Amino acid sequence: MSLMLGGCAGGDFGRTRENFRNDDMHRWLGVEATGSVGLPASQYQLTDKERLLRDLAYPLIEPPHSRPAWKTVFGDYQALPAPWRQAPPFDRTAYGRLLIDEPHRSHSSRYNQLIEDVRDDITRFDPFFGNAVQVIELDRKRSASINLVSDLSPREHADAIARMQENTLIVQWVQQCLEQRISSYRWALERLVVQAPDNIAADADRLIGELAARTANPPVLSAPVVGRAVSARG
Repeated sequence: MSLMLGGCAGGDFGRTRENFRNDDMHRWLGVEATGSVGLPASQYQLTDKERLLRDLAYPLIEPPHSRPAWKTVFGDYQALPAPWRQAPPFDRTAYGRLLIDEPHRSHSSRYNQLIEDVRDDITRFDPFFGNAVQVIELDRKRSASINLVSDLSPREHADAIARMQENTLIVQWVQQCLEQRISSYRWALERLVVQAPDNIAADADRLIGELAARTANPPVLSAPVVGRAVSARG
């Protein structure tokens, strides 16, 4: 799925094709999440809040600082595999090596880039989880009403369950990615301190600690996914 979407997204000179830029351009996140654990995707259209959940999730799922600064937001867009797929183990050193090896005018600019990346994640945290709280709460209501709806077809029932599973897995995908980002940021900061000690390291450490504290206590309790044990916090 990821390979197909990645291929479809590519246009001339690596630009995303115009027909890939649409309101549902991140719909694939739910399809990929459920497919990665062997569950079907829902055929229902996305609600506004579900669409926003996917739009807000992508910047937190995409590896930090993974695109050169000169590329536009659409210049290197790619579909990504869900963390439940069999894949190479997460490399917590990749972000730091990219940060350190990429040409910079001074070591201070490396610290500043790290601080900017962490601050961006902190800025994205509340909008994503604020929306996630609403989506999961509406899914609870949907779940409670399924057995009360008259003449609900098996297909409608299956699509409703599938959509709730999609939403839950997307929230947990973001939670996992945030934990990985924090690990990557800490590895990068440790190397920067060894290679080029600077008092600004304290600012970076404080921000990483703030992001870690938020991630450890997300403000949403996601429901369990059928057929898959998943952890959730409230």
